[in-house]
This record gives sequence, C-alpha cells and structure tokens, in this order.
Amino acid sequence: MPTIFKLITIVILVIVALLVLTGLVQSIVRIVPQAHAYVIQRLGTYLETWDVGLHFKIPVIDKIANKVDLKEQVADFPPQAVITKDNVTMHIDTVIYFQITDPKLFTYGVENPMSAIENLTATTLRNIIGEMDLDRTLTSRDDINTKMRATLDEATDPWGIKINRVELKNIMPPQSIQEAMEKQMKAERERREKILRAEGEKESTILVAQGRQEAAILEAQASRKAMVEEALGKAEAIKAVQKATAEGLRYLAESGITDEVLRLKALEAFEKAADGKATKIIIPSEIQGAAALAQGIVSAVSKPDPEGSDSAKA
Repeated sequence: MPTIFKLITIVILVIVALLVLTGLVQSIVRIVPQAHAYVIQRLGTYLETWDVGLHFKIPVIDKIANKVDLKEQVADFPPQAVITKDNVTMHIDTVIYFQITDPKLFTYGVENPMSAIENLTATTLRNIIGEMDLDRTLTSRDDINTKMRATLDEATDPWGIKINRVELKNIMPPQSIQEAMEKQMKAERERREKILRAEGEKESTILVAQGRQEAAILEAQASRKAMVEEALGKAEAIKAVQKATAEGLRYLAESGITDEVLRLKALEAFEKAADGKATKIIIPSEIQGAAALAQGIVSAVSKPDPEGSDSAKA
C-alpha cells in the first residue's frame, strides 16, 4: 500500500509540474499573429510594441497592455440630428473606415477611442451641415465626406488612428420636406415632358417644311431642266430645217435652175398654203404668171402628136 501511495503522489507531482511548466512557457513565449500588434508594459511602464512573430517576456514583470488589430475597420454610427443653415432638422448616419497606424498612441492616446471618434464625427457633421442649406446638403455628399475625412483624420492623428474614408450613409429630411420634394420633382418631370413634346412638335414641323421646300426646289429644277431640254430640241430642229433648206438652195443653185422652175416651186408653195382652210386667197402676180406658164406646159403636153396620128392611121 505505501508503494501505491508513493506512485500516486509521484504521478500527481509530475502532472502538477507539467501544468506549471506549460503555464510558465505560455507566459514566457508569445506568438503575435498576422495584422496584429501587442503593446508590452514592464512594471506598468511602456516597454515596446511586438510585431508579427515569436516573442519572449519575463513573467510577472512584463505584461501585454493591449492587443491591437491593424486591419482596416468599419464603424457604423447611428443617425445624428443636425440643423441646416435654413433651419431644417434632419438625421444623418455616417460610416467611418479607419485603421490603427500606431499601437502605442492608440493604447495611451485616448480613453475609449471608438466613443471619442463617434462624438467627434457627430460634432464635425453638425458644424459642416450648419453652414449649408437643405438643397446643398442633399447634393453635396462628396464635399461633406471630404471635409469630414480631413477634419477627423487631423483630430485622430495623435491617437494613432488614420481615417481612410467617411461616407454619409443616409440623409433623412422631415416627412413634410420629403413630400414637398416629391411634389417638386413631379412638377419638374411634367415640365420637362411638356418641353420635350413641344420641341418634338417643333422639329417635326421644321422637318415637314424643309421637306416641302426641298420638294418644291427639286420640282422647279426638274421643270427648268425640261424646259431647257425642250428649247434645245426646238433649236436643234430649227437648225436642222435651216440646214436642210440651205442644202436644198445650194443644190438648186448648183443645178443651174431657171425662172420657170422657180415659178413652179412658188406654185407648189402656194398649193400648200391654199390647202382648203383659207376662205380668201390673194395670188401674187408672180404666181399668176407661173400658173399661166404651167397651163401652157400642160396644154403642150396634152396636144396630140401629128406623127403619132399618122402612124396610128397606118
């Protein structure tokens, strides 16, 4: 029995020693994970800041004062009541994107940094909105974001915090203002619709008038072209007739025509003129002579030949 008690005692002592050793190792050896930093104090005084990796500290004497997350973080603050320059009360909630750049300043710079940032954001927002009227507030989100980021970044720099972005999440005017804005937007849309309709009708009328004008111009050009072509055709015809007449006169001149032939030609011309349509005809003396000549020629042609009669008798 004493031997068994001794073995149990030894086992218990070994277990206790292992537990003490494990706790001692854990208190001496610490591993800092990625994107984190540990602020170390020695006897209540800042000693150093541990970066990522394996580190050793003295038990009891050294202490981890703060474990700081170095990743970019987001803080969504509840809506804040603000008053514009034209005395309109509205609620605006903001979103802050920040990052801890100095773990020491973040640990010792300010008590409860997130509460400090929230209050600083609310006061900065009230100051900026108080210098703007309602319309400008609703249309100047980028300007407000830029001004707030610059002010907050400057104020939080001694705390080891960098403000990367500030965004106005929602701007909520009073219900009466929202109804008035909706009516104004509806009236503006109706006005734009009327303007667009009037401009469309105006353009349509202009296009129709331009089409008629172009059609009239084209019709006039076509008529003028037809008249020109017709005139050119008549000119060519007259030219051809005159040329034929000249050619005929030239041929007559070359053939040595006599007065009797000329009188016959005049008689032919008179025959064409007296085609039965005229009720009164005045015959020139030259044509009368030509007619007598023609009658004599016809009588000579129709007079029987004596030799022909004798031959016939034979």
